[in-house]
Amino acid sequence: MVTVSPPDTWVYALRLPHDPRAARVARMTVRAALNGHGMREALDVVELLTSELVTNAYRHTKGPASLRLTALGDGRLRVGVWDTSSHIPAPFDKPPGDRVPPAPVDADSGRGLILVQEHADSWGGWHLGDSLLDRGAGKLLWFEVGAGRMDGR
Repeated sequence: MVTVSPPDTWVYALRLPHDPRAARVARMTVRAALNGHGMREALDVVELLTSELVTNAYRHTKGPASLRLTALGDGRLRVGVWDTSSHIPAPFDKPPGDRVPPAPVDADSGRGLILVQEHADSWGGWHLGDSLLDRGAGKLLWFEVGAGRMDGR
């Protein structure tokens, strides 16, 4: 009898409405997918960073968002969040080696995305252009966590 091991690559995609509960739904989806694929060691960091991206999509746009989880193999995981805004915030607008300074202590915001540069192996953002209907096609922000960083370092 031949046994076949499950593939180490998979993809989940989820469309999120413009709703304050979207970040919670995204966290629950991340938890279910990573637990289901035996990637519990990545759960805390991926859940945190995903929540930050989805929360920002809700706060800074008026439209829906999409979440995509992609296991790339070799223990690497990529998370992408699409939204309707074309603005690519720091640190996603810079190469992963370029660090952005932390927000001032008295700032009301600006700390969440800095977590990405602290906990992800790589990250980036793509402006997706404009649609024919004169609505922005938005952007995609992504981060990747590799096998060496799955412990949340």
